[in-house]
Amino acid sequence: MITTKRVETPKELEDAFYVRQKVFVDEQDVPVHLEMDEYDQSAVHFVAYDDEMPIGAGRIREPEPGVAKVERVCILPQYRGKHLGNLMMETMESYAKEANLTTVKLNAQSYAVPFYEKLLYQITSPEFMDAGIPHRAMQKQL
Repeated sequence: MITTKRVETPKELEDAFYVRQKVFVDEQDVPVHLEMDEYDQSAVHFVAYDDEMPIGAGRIREPEPGVAKVERVCILPQYRGKHLGNLMMETMESYAKEANLTTVKLNAQSYAVPFYEKLLYQITSPEFMDAGIPHRAMQKQL
């Protein structure tokens, strides 16, 4: 059974970091010192499971009052195309609403822009490079 949740234990945080390592560092060659950053200590983390196996991750931080910054959203390759990204984003947006955050911002890898557009995010920047990967800033009002 597939579930998504806010991280509440050290084991769940380790599971979220495991997925991020697999996707960003191993698959996309992002240097680990860029993937794991100073915001990991203060961000609210989320993890997706297939039964007990971690398969997705993401985090939210509040860089300014009322703004949720969604970051590090990823799904293991063998689980892509099964709407798990939608489930992760629903879980994270629900948290943002409960926390009274009214705007969600994110930096999408350019190939993922159509995914976020389907979730009603709008592009707010020209394309830019981050960790050697093209991105676009996007946002949505909750």
